[in-house]
Amino acid sequence: MTPEIYLSSPHLGERELQYVQEAFSSNWIAPLGPHVDGFEQDLCATTGASYAAALSSGTAALHLALVLLGVGSGDEVMCQSFTFAASANPILYQGATPIFIDSETTTWNICPDTLETALKDRIARGKRPKAVIVVHLYGMPARMAEILDICQRYEIPLIEDAAEALGSAYQGKPCGTLGKLAVLSFNGNKIITTSGGGALLSNDEALIKKARFLATQARDPAPHYEHSVIGYNYRMSNVCAAIGRGQLAVLETRVAQRRANFEHYVKRLKPLPGVDFQPEPDGFFSNRWLSCITVDPELSDGVTREDIRLALAEQRIEARPLWKPMHQQPVFVRAPFYGSGVSERLFENGLCIPSGSNLTTGQLNKIMACIEETFSLPQDQRLPSQTA
Repeated sequence: MTPEIYLSSPHLGERELQYVQEAFSSNWIAPLGPHVDGFEQDLCATTGASYAAALSSGTAALHLALVLLGVGSGDEVMCQSFTFAASANPILYQGATPIFIDSETTTWNICPDTLETALKDRIARGKRPKAVIVVHLYGMPARMAEILDICQRYEIPLIEDAAEALGSAYQGKPCGTLGKLAVLSFNGNKIITTSGGGALLSNDEALIKKARFLATQARDPAPHYEHSVIGYNYRMSNVCAAIGRGQLAVLETRVAQRRANFEHYVKRLKPLPGVDFQPEPDGFFSNRWLSCITVDPELSDGVTREDIRLALAEQRIEARPLWKPMHQQPVFVRAPFYGSGVSERLFENGLCIPSGSNLTTGQLNKIMACIEETFSLPQDQRLPSQTA
């Protein structure tokens, strides 16, 4: 059954249409074009990054980051376990092995202490990892000062997966500017969208120049098609970039709208027994891409996140469990994992609830009323599937 209220739907305006019409009227439909150049410049102006490559997806950006850092067959890459699969899949594209690291409770992101423990152990085994991938989960920045210090001491480059964190900041510095390379996503459910698309950011001009070269099938300068290395078809189209330019112009407003949604949820739902929210420590600024709750069954009179999810689904309201950790995924069953179960507990008890910047007051009230009603019902009056 199609939801009536989506978890995070696109939010477009007239400016995007104007840019797209400009692309059509100038006949710049194919990949590359003036809007691609303009979008890259706009991304740099917005984030403070020195250089950007507009690409077909965030996954493409992460894959290129690994290629640029020389990750290959037999190498190891440290990766946050509590994330979407796209954070880890490109490691396998390169024939490397992901080493999954657990989260900590203050941000839900990669645990610096566990990261260092894992690094020491891998090095002792004779396997110095080629890179560390940190994710700013649901828009919440990771504990970057500690993570950067560890990466610098062990001389391992940091890839910043900021796919969910455009508009977020750590200690006043925009996410996407904190690692050697950073990844953005403009998928349809992100805070701004180009329908599909992503970007690779860096302060190293040579890396971004090489990324653009590789992303356009690695065509050598020649009047014919000459290829000395393997390339990819990863560049963003001029039409998608046109949408992105219009979206980027309202980023600040979209962040404010999503943060307002989060505050509405906290004010009304936090008094419910056992309900809590993703923290935002001092000095951390989340775009609140998704509003996420956790439900402790020991404090909630038996209400679980699955009770809430199913009750919302009954009202045609989309909600999803938090990411299932990568070390629990069948495809990564043989990958090493370091941790104490934080990400597993978050997955078991956590839920993403509708967070779109285009949610109406009426929709927000409907969502919150449904959750409140779930807590008010005796256990034997909940949906049959909820009590199974």
